[in-house]
Amino acid sequence: MFIINLNYKADLEKIEQYLDPHKKYLSEQYQLGHFLASGRKIPRTGGIILAHVESQDALERILEKDPFKMNGVADYKLTEFAPSMTCEALKFLIT
Repeated sequence: MFIINLNYKADLEKIEQYLDPHKKYLSEQYQLGHFLASGRKIPRTGGIILAHVESQDALERILEKDPFKMNGVADYKLTEFAPSMTCEALKFLIT
């Protein structure tokens, strides 16, 4: 499991130009089962995505398709972790 920490490196006006394609990309990744949760940071300096993929290499390939990354408006920091406790709905994440 991974936490993806996006930090915007462009102003919000530029971010807004890519927001709809980014949301479409997120929807596709949810349908594929790669992403579990996502949302913007408060204050709005980027976003967080929880991903459930087999490896960091696989995740990096997935992220290459994000319009924010493709257009250079966000940086990505990946943190891998192995959940040992969850709520009932997320028990499938325990390794």
